[in-house]
Amino acid sequence: MNGAGPDPATAPGSPDRLYILTGGQDRAEKRTELDLVTLIVSRTESEAGLQPEHAAIVRMCHYPLSVAEISAYLELPVSTLTQLLTELLADRQVEARPPVPAAALPDVRLLEAVMNGLQKL
Repeated sequence: MNGAGPDPATAPGSPDRLYILTGGQDRAEKRTELDLVTLIVSRTESEAGLQPEHAAIVRMCHYPLSVAEISAYLELPVSTLTQLLTELLADRQVEARPPVPAAALPDVRLLEAVMNGLQKL
């Protein structure tokens, strides 16, 4: 090989790339409780000096996106993305919101009463 191919350290999902993104640290002491459906939304515009991945997150989150969606768009594992989001949350670049709750289901007894009433008509 002549070495002219793509750099394996920058390939998506490469352990080297993930190590570089996180600084080689597991920042568990600063980790925020984020799950796959937590919505992330930008609080500011992307600032100069941010890492490319941080800037990409801030740019893409002008409307709420879930952690899972951001992970898929950036081709990053959720564990790595969580560390990046924790840094952005600490710097108040983004905001985490709970997912929109599903609409409450109607009471089964009420539905049965309506159905029985309609059958009597």
